[in-house]
Amino acid sequence: MRKTAASKPNHSTKLSMEINQYLNHKKQLVEDKLDSLMLAADGPFSDHIEAMRYSLFVGGKRIRPILCLASAEAVSSASALLEEALTIGCAIECIHTYSLIHDDLPAMDDDELRRGQPTNHILYGEAGAILAGDGLLTFAFELLAKSRSSISTARQLRIIRLVAEAAGPLGMVGGQALDIAGENSNYPFEHLQMIHRSKTGALIRCCVQAGGIAGGADEQQIEQLTLYGEAIGLAFQIVDDLLDATSTTEVLGKSAGADQMRGKATYPAFFGIEKTKNLALQAVEQAKRALDAFGPPAAPLVQLADYIYARTH
Repeated sequence: MRKTAASKPNHSTKLSMEINQYLNHKKQLVEDKLDSLMLAADGPFSDHIEAMRYSLFVGGKRIRPILCLASAEAVSSASALLEEALTIGCAIECIHTYSLIHDDLPAMDDDELRRGQPTNHILYGEAGAILAGDGLLTFAFELLAKSRSSISTARQLRIIRLVAEAAGPLGMVGGQALDIAGENSNYPFEHLQMIHRSKTGALIRCCVQAGGIAGGADEQQIEQLTLYGEAIGLAFQIVDDLLDATSTTEVLGKSAGADQMRGKATYPAFFGIEKTKNLALQAVEQAKRALDAFGPPAAPLVQLADYIYARTH
């Protein structure tokens, strides 16, 4: 792998036109691909599929599939491999959406607003929302398991395993369990780190790993992409903590101040706002250093790191 000087960091809240154009272009690719992959809301299962589609298409930044695609682009320019990465990213977006539906349920965070719109259980009932989440989770693995002509069976199975681990009891689901169990409790900072790394960080890391594997990355490249994914996943959740503490419901599209109201431990609760900002910045810089050897093809990943730090919702 070749080494090149990392781009100078820009941590102003105004993102460059280049990254905004990249995000807009890739988001449209994701939207079009999701629409082509997702089941139509007709036939005997129309109500159930309508509930699935509602949360999947109600909005969102599509950061996870974009990270998957950008990671593939960092190691390959082959259109067939990039198309595979796009499909994999869309499958992971289905898993992310399922997690949001369940996270909003009365038994968990009991939220009525997500992305500025009513949450799934408000429109489709609690049972309908649970089943919509279940449907998206299992549909994601259907997409991942379908026959692929551009990547090897070994790479496909590796991706499926990584996604299952990231979403499962030692990843996202386990992190959610820890998060709920820890409400209104005093626990050490190391416990908060474990929650953040599993609940949010695991699936973001997996997006980066899966994209690299789909793109044909070698083991050294996968290792560096894993370091990037771990750091950027942590930065993402730290910024989420900051936004919950400092932003408004109107800007976030969900209830602001919810973490404090539910007695959840957060980075601002441990360190205050300013130190938390510095810790988020440190995680972003760590992520970008992991990309030093990739050269210009990894520029979007570098800029995505800055975007994650500077985002407002």
